[in-house]
Amino acid sequence: MRIERVVTLPATADEAWSVLTEWERQADWMLDADRVEVVSIAREGVGVRLAVKTRLFGVPAFTEPMEVTGWDPPRRLEIRHGSVVSGTGVWSLESIDGGTRFTWSEEIELRVPLVGDLAARAYRPVMRILMGRAQESLRRSIIARGPVR
Repeated sequence: MRIERVVTLPATADEAWSVLTEWERQADWMLDADRVEVVSIAREGVGVRLAVKTRLFGVPAFTEPMEVTGWDPPRRLEIRHGSVVSGTGVWSLESIDGGTRFTWSEEIELRVPLVGDLAARAYRPVMRILMGRAQESLRRSIIARGPVR
């Protein structure tokens, strides 16, 4: 299942990258994340490992291991999901007039025996809404921080 959302962020690509890779603060704007923890020694680059306590319907449900598999600052970040959700998420940043175009795409499947594909199709609209809300929350967070001085 593929899902993609796009938003314009009122920041340079470097500023947006900096906010996106403040791992522990992702739960401030990513609405389905209860907590994000770096579990690797490295905090930057390919190989960064994260433990993301994920909420389902607002309730902390499971911890999802993730690993950075692509790192091209400030343009592209790729993360592999590794639990009930498997697949790859990609964050792409493109400088445009007035800010940065942030494209978030997910190519995922749900590892649920017998009903995985059906569950993924049913969850797709929910995931799309969550991604859109997270992007809007990120945009508001960047506005609240103000410009880098």
